[in-house]
Amino acid sequence: FLLTAVSAMIGTVAGRLARIIDRARLLEDRIEAAAQGRPMAAAYEELKRLRLRGCLVNACIALLTFCAILIGLTIVALFLGETTEINILRVATVSFLSGVSCFLLALICFFAETLLATRILKFGKPS
Repeated sequence: FLLTAVSAMIGTVAGRLARIIDRARLLEDRIEAAAQGRPMAAAYEELKRLRLRGCLVNACIALLTFCAILIGLTIVALFLGETTEINILRVATVSFLSGVSCFLLALICFFAETLLATRILKFGKPS
């Protein structure tokens, strides 16, 4: 079940990363097309926030991938422990708890990114 949750999270977070990249490309095009004397401070500030969001999303994807690897190793360890004489319970325990820790850290990254994403919304307030 955890691997299913991890794969769903990776899909969700990858979609957010795609939207961040698309928005950054749009802003970069606007900056390049802007007249020389026109200040683009707001666009540069938004790019800065998008860069931070992108870093959080990348960290989230890395943690989720590492989580999936650790859970896979847990399954392998448990299988080997049952089919051979190798006492591998401690390895399985450590890999499982490490995988769950990675998943929790990924959720924290996801939460932080969503907070940053909603912070820039104005909700109808004038600039």
